[in-house]
Amino acid sequence: MHTDINMNQISQRILALAPSATLAMSQKSAELRATGIDVINMSVGEPDFDTPDFIKEAAKKAIDDNFSRYSPVAGYMSLRKAIASKLLRENNIEFAPEQIVVGNGAKQELCNVLLATINPGDEVIIPVPAWVSYVEMVKLAEGVTVEVYAGVEQDFKITPEQLEAAITPKTRMIMLNSPSNPTGSIYSRDELKGLADVLAKHPDIIILADEIYEHINFVGEVHSISEFESVRERVVIVNGVSKAYAMTGWRIGYMAGPLPIAKAVTKLQGQYTSGASSIAQKAAEAAYEGAQQCVEEMRAAFERRRDLIVSLAKEIPGWVVNKPQGAFYLFPQVESLIGKKHGEREIKSSGDYVMYLLEEAHVACVDGEAFCAPGYMRLSYATSDDNIREAMHRIREATLRLS
Repeated sequence: MHTDINMNQISQRILALAPSATLAMSQKSAELRATGIDVINMSVGEPDFDTPDFIKEAAKKAIDDNFSRYSPVAGYMSLRKAIASKLLRENNIEFAPEQIVVGNGAKQELCNVLLATINPGDEVIIPVPAWVSYVEMVKLAEGVTVEVYAGVEQDFKITPEQLEAAITPKTRMIMLNSPSNPTGSIYSRDELKGLADVLAKHPDIIILADEIYEHINFVGEVHSISEFESVRERVVIVNGVSKAYAMTGWRIGYMAGPLPIAKAVTKLQGQYTSGASSIAQKAAEAAYEGAQQCVEEMRAAFERRRDLIVSLAKEIPGWVVNKPQGAFYLFPQVESLIGKKHGEREIKSSGDYVMYLLEEAHVACVDGEAFCAPGYMRLSYATSDDNIREAMHRIREATLRLS
């Protein structure tokens, strides 16, 4: 029996959400490739490396050792202890395992923290450009986003003065992402201290620090706002294994923060997903406890690719680029190309330019508008050196055809 479901039967909560632009562009490029068109996909936000063998072996062993039952909602205690050890060893921050909740990727834990702390009408400060899901997650939590913009001329980093100006009596949280998706920018210790000094004057604001790209950095050391005692007690760190260990599909992330928030997140998670995959948890445990050489090898490859793509980007007319310090993204400003034409086709926005590059150069990128930054676009260089060279050549040729 077929029943027609109309849009009136879909909740306002879902109708208000925007679809993920990054996933949509990946889908579009896959569809073109399926028709035989050679599309180079630079829209994907995941490493192109395979998960290291020792991690895969740990997962196989977990299967053989029958780790096939429900795990505790917050994750196996052994994994939470491994994460606590990592935070102490690498970040010099002490968390009890009870303050850590493991979930289905850092994405779920970000959303969990918002749902567990934001009431309708609460304001959440988001420095933009920002990852596509932040604004949508705040909508789900019925919060109000307050976007604070920093363009390429500021290296995409907000100032303490901008932060202070954005705070109101309704401010409940700031979401801080360093290294950043989509820009690759990293806040220095001094810059973080400037923000922490402002937040120290506002003791009710929760600081949600998304540090998923922590290990993909080209500055030697990434600092966390949790280093500052004045705000440490209300920092929630979100991180995971996806980017550092090339484990995007394993779906393991975590939050580490104040015990009341960890308990609230556990309560929430217990009602809608329960614990993350038992096998993936054992693999993540091996990742944190094993040799870390694989992390450095991947980081070094990304640094080489960063240098390559930046040098090629500077040859593309109309682009304004900085030198990203981490992650694996370039975020060029392309505003000066708006108004140009190719035949009858006019570039009226950065989105038009991105579609032009997909259709004419067969390179998939993501419009900056998806990251609250129209006039920009995002390219991922999590692909081979040859693909980077070919993609940038195609983009340059297609851009030169605009007049």
